[in-house]
Amino acid sequence: MLHLTHDTEQLARRLAARVGRKPEDLIRAALEREAKALGVSEEPQPRRRRMTVEQMLAVGEKITALPLLDPRSPQEIADDLNEP
Repeated sequence: MLHLTHDTEQLARRLAARVGRKPEDLIRAALEREAKALGVSEEPQPRRRRMTVEQMLAVGEKITALPLLDPRSPQEIADDLNEP
């Protein structure tokens, strides 16, 4: 059981009277919106599937097919990074 401050309870009651709903319903709706916005909703998260070996190899093939942007050898790149 939550204990709301008098001001919070009165605000909930005034708003509920204005829109014709129960205060509990308004509070629940507000909490659900906040939870959804923060990614803490009650809905179970879909299970993440693990990649199969074939899928991993396919990703590797796509990467190796990309154009080489820097034709220098790894040693040349490292040497350039380590120069003062």
